Amino acid sequence: MAKYRKLSRTSDQRKALLRGQVTALLHNGKIVTTEAKAKEVKKIAEGLIALAVKEKDNFEEVTVKAKVARKDADGKRVKEVVDGKKVTVYDEVEKTIKKDMPSRLHARRKMLEVLYTVTDVADGKKRNAKEVDLVAKLFDEIAPKYVSRNGGYTRIVKIGTRKGDGALEVLLELV
Repeated sequence: MAKYRKLSRTSDQRKALLRGQVTALLHNGKIVTTEAKAKEVKKIAEGLIALAVKEKDNFEEVTVKAKVARKDADGKRVKEVVDGKKVTVYDEVEKTIKKDMPSRLHARRKMLEVLYTVTDVADGKKRNAKEVDLVAKLFDEIAPKYVSRNGGYTRIVKIGTRKGDGALEVLLELV
């Protein structure tokens, strides 16, 4: 018996399809797809969420000194003239960052193998686009919701048949 559904696609097409749907599910919280695809996406998504829940608190906070460009009221960098050249002025700032422990770093890299990068476009303008860190969203937003659950992070709700080909459509959502 097969361990997965082939979905009438070659392996690279199937992997790309599933990666895209898992990314969309974690970014939006729900997707509409066929039943067979939903069952495959559910396996992958629940594995990622379980990994995030397991490694959620496995980091240490470290204080580091960083050089940050000084900015004026308009948000532009402040420049000084030194030896006839304009040079940006930098300030030293102390920041606290999360330093992943080795197992959390490994989990982060396993998640990045599956997830695509997502950009949110605000106001329909490309210049206002911001890249969303889905791995951070998994660790910081999704995992804390599911700490008390032992699996079953997603739900499949049957919608009905699709008009074009009669395929059974379902709503796959995070619980």
